[in-house]
This record gives sequence, structure tokens and C-alpha cells, in this order.
Amino acid sequence: MTEMLLYILGLVLFALGLLVSIAWHELGHLSTAKLFGIRVPQYMVGFGPTIWSKKRGETEYGIKAIPAGGYIRMIGMFPPGEDGKIEARSTSPWRSMIEDAREASYEELKPGDETRLFYTRKPWKRVIVMFAGPFMNLVLAVALFFGSMMTLGIEGQTTDVAAVQKCVIKQSEKREKCAAGDPVSPAFKAGLKDGDKIVAFNGTPVSDWDTLSDRIRDTIGPATVTVERAGQRVDLHPTLVSNEVPKKDEDGKVVQPLDYEPAGYLGFQSKTEVAPLSFGETTDRMGDLLENGVHSVIALPGKIPGLWDATFGDGERADDSPVGVVGAARITGELMTVEAPPTTILVMFMNLLVGFNVSLFLFNMLPLLPLDGGHIAGALWESVRRHTARIFRRPDPGPFDVAKLMPAAYVVAGVFVCFTLLVLAADLVNPVKIT
Repeated sequence: MTEMLLYILGLVLFALGLLVSIAWHELGHLSTAKLFGIRVPQYMVGFGPTIWSKKRGETEYGIKAIPAGGYIRMIGMFPPGEDGKIEARSTSPWRSMIEDAREASYEELKPGDETRLFYTRKPWKRVIVMFAGPFMNLVLAVALFFGSMMTLGIEGQTTDVAAVQKCVIKQSEKREKCAAGDPVSPAFKAGLKDGDKIVAFNGTPVSDWDTLSDRIRDTIGPATVTVERAGQRVDLHPTLVSNEVPKKDEDGKVVQPLDYEPAGYLGFQSKTEVAPLSFGETTDRMGDLLENGVHSVIALPGKIPGLWDATFGDGERADDSPVGVVGAARITGELMTVEAPPTTILVMFMNLLVGFNVSLFLFNMLPLLPLDGGHIAGALWESVRRHTARIFRRPDPGPFDVAKLMPAAYVVAGVFVCFTLLVLAADLVNPVKIT
């Protein structure tokens, strides 16, 4: 019963975090639009039926039933057609898409709004309005990440010995019990004990796990390990052997998904502790997070076959498989039931929100309509056209009609909808699990 309540608590916390992230995104659009005098009739968090709304000034603020997005409605997103009209007037299906989009952007047009239309603002102002939404998600991600890393910290390995392995087991075999024929581990044979603190390796002091780990991996053969035991320093003389251990990248981090390589092996499990990171360490980790996010977006199309096989075939769901809102909610629910210190669970939950906001930032920056990046690209192209015309003393080409790209935007939206449905099905049928 308690586990179920904790699971439900996780779902509720994720839903609240999702709503805050969406509202924060739309607040970026809203505040900059109002700053530049664009009329905004609506600010909505969610989609579907409205469950609450209140009008303040000229803007209606509200929450809708499905917390899967949000929007603000700005007047005059697209310029009028070449004939100066905005109403739909074509029997061509593609042309009708363009004209319907144009007409929708002028809904609720009131007298005096002629000077408050989105498209009449200079391109740099439109770029700011459209960039402000994703930028707010980036700001929130950075604030949450720095706040959690520098105050709560993360769980990391130390040079203290938690347990000594009695035998040498290839780590790729993923087993813990010794089998007949397994050689005795160097640590056990040399007399390393639980509770020892390794302070030097081959005469060189070590104070952190990464340094100790690298020196162990680089050594095969006799070595001297100095430990602190009951207030005394004791030198041990193990003979390290080669074993299959998780492969590390050039930055010293374990490669994901796991791969293995031969390296020096001592044979003990280190203790872990939660410790805050420095500003520099946190900055490095934030940079890595953004870099990995970019790589994940680029690699996304290549993961679709595996996602399909995991959903409709007999394939396994990869740990780095794309996860949707439902999957992330399930992970948060499971997270709350994990037997771990509350601070560790809180940091993991914060990191989930960080990852979600980084994803919102990166996806929305793609130069494709109907995403924010598509509108940014349109405004930048208009600026290039106008500056080029000015340099060559040609007539001003006027606003770039982004509405003409709406057929392509519907195709992009259709692809995103199909991908979202596939991820949803995978999250329901074969979800990513942490327990």
C-alpha cells in the first residue's frame, strides 16, 4: 500500500513539474510579446477542454485538461496574402491550408490591432519572442541542475572499501557468486578488508575514485596498495590481473551502452557517498548534458526501428530508448519506490526535470514549422532578404510569408504525431524501467 502511494506521489510530482515547465516556456513567449506591444488574447497550459481560465486585461489565462503542451495566441502571426486579404478563398487543398492558417492568425482582431500584429514587428523582435520560450526551458534546466548539484550533490564512489571480491569474475558476465574454477581475486589474496581506506597506490597518494580506478586499470602485475586501517597505515602487495571491465571514454567516463575491455583488476567494491559538486564540476556536467542532448536528437531517427521492434516485435527496450511523457511519469513513479536516501531520490527527480527541459529547448530550436525554430528561421530569412535588397538598392520584398510553409508544417506535425504515438505505445507495452 505504501509503495503504491509513493508511486502515485511520483506521478503527481511529475505532472506538476511538467505543468510548470510548459507554463514557464509559454511565459517566455508571453512576456516578450507584451514587451514588444503584440496583443496576446490567450495564454493556455495544456490542450483539450479548458478546466480553468480567468481573463486579466486583454489576455485570458487558463489550464486545459491534457498537460501535453501549451500555447499563447498572438494576433497576426502571418502577413496578409498578396491581395491584402486574410480570409480563406481557394478550393486547392494546399492553398486552403495556407489561407486557413492566415485566417486563424487574425481571429479576434479588434479595431486598433493594426499596429499590434506579430508580423509587423522587426525580425529581431520576432526572433526574441519565439526564442524566449525555449530559452526559458534552458534557464530552468540550468537553475535546477546547478541548484541540485551544488547543494545536494550526486552519489559518487570513494576510495573506501565496501566489500572485497573473493574471486575474479568477468564483469561482462554480470554475476556475483564465485563459481568453481574462478581464480582468487588479488585484493582477497593480499588481505584487503572491508572498511579499509586506500590512500596510496604504488607510493603515489590517491584521494578520489577516478584517479585510483585509472591506476588500477593501468596496472597488471605486482603493486603496492597503502590503506588506512584502525588509524594505522598498512602496505599490501597484491598482484593485479587482467579482467574484462566496463570500457571508459577519453574523458574517463563509463561508455553507455555498456561495453567491456581488458584492464588491470584488483577486486573490491568501493563505498559511495553523496557530495555536492563545485561550480566548475557542475558546469562541466551541464556542458556534457547539453552535448549528449544534441547527439540524442541527431540520433533519434536511427532509434525508430529499435523502438518499433520493442513495441510490436520481440526486441528489448534499450536503456537509451526515446521516452515520452507517459514513460517519464512511470519512471518518476518507480523512482519514488526505490530504496535510497531521500536526497538521492530528490536529485534523480530533479535530473529528470532537467532532462525534460533540455529536450524541450533542443526540439523547439529545430528550424521546422510549427516549432519555434521554424518561426525563428522565417524571421531570419526575412531579415536576410531585406538587408540584401537594401544593399543592392532593390525594392523592399516585405515580410516573409511563413504561412506558405504551412503544408510542410502539417507534414512535420504529422511525423511528430506518429512518432509520439509510437513512443506512447512503447511506454505502455514495453516501458523503460529503473527497478
